[in-house]
Amino acid sequence: EAQNVLGHIDNKASQTIVIGAHYDHLGWHHSGSLYSGKDSVIHNGADDNASGVAGLIELARMFQTSNNTNNNYLFIAFSGEESGLLGSAHYVGSTLFNKENINYMLNMDMIGRLDSVEKKVIINGSGTSPVWTPLINNSKPAYLSVTTSESGVGPSDHTSFYLKEIPVLHFFSGLHMDYHKPADDEYKINYAGMELILKYMAVIVDSLDKKGKITFTKTKDTEAKATPKFSVTLGVMPDYSYSEKGLKITGVTEGKPAQVAGLQA
Repeated sequence: EAQNVLGHIDNKASQTIVIGAHYDHLGWHHSGSLYSGKDSVIHNGADDNASGVAGLIELARMFQTSNNTNNNYLFIAFSGEESGLLGSAHYVGSTLFNKENINYMLNMDMIGRLDSVEKKVIINGSGTSPVWTPLINNSKPAYLSVTTSESGVGPSDHTSFYLKEIPVLHFFSGLHMDYHKPADDEYKINYAGMELILKYMAVIVDSLDKKGKITFTKTKDTEAKATPKFSVTLGVMPDYSYSEKGLKITGVTEGKPAQVAGLQA
């Protein structure tokens, strides 16, 4: 049994912004682990997703003293994400959820490994509202490089809100070789990079404070009303910030088909 943890800033507004991050991870050796060792080893999940939870708490601190009071703020730390978005799916199916009162949802999942040179952040869900693309481009700070994808569906909690026709954005600093392994530890976190991402998110929220409820748009590849599940794997880790021709691989999992066939990062 697990719980979502919610915090609410009530500005007596008609609309609420949901800001979320999942706080569960893989424990000793969850089925989603990519660790190839035989012994059970703790997976601390510093980037996935303690980084997002830290961001959630920091944004809650910032907006608690903000002058932007035209929206309420609901901060949700989701459980059960690693088992199939269970916590976020539970919330949007509960009596606490009122679609008409939700303006939009921002999700943080793995924001702790921003490359200190490229400073490239990936933002998924840019096609879920017509306001997102111009706002992302116009508010982008000089200190960040941004790659976007339009789809509102992906393997994180924003999907649950998108499927309820809520505009979403998912912030992500990129995949790495420690993903779902015990090596995803705290000392590898780029704290300065996290701060840059959070400041960018705050600018986006500030820019929309007086714009009212934003419009939802459906993205092309999301007709199926189901949580995506991945039961077949090639064993490669894509570079989600790469937008040129082909598929750039950042890592290959030992013992999986790609590694057996000789594919390399």
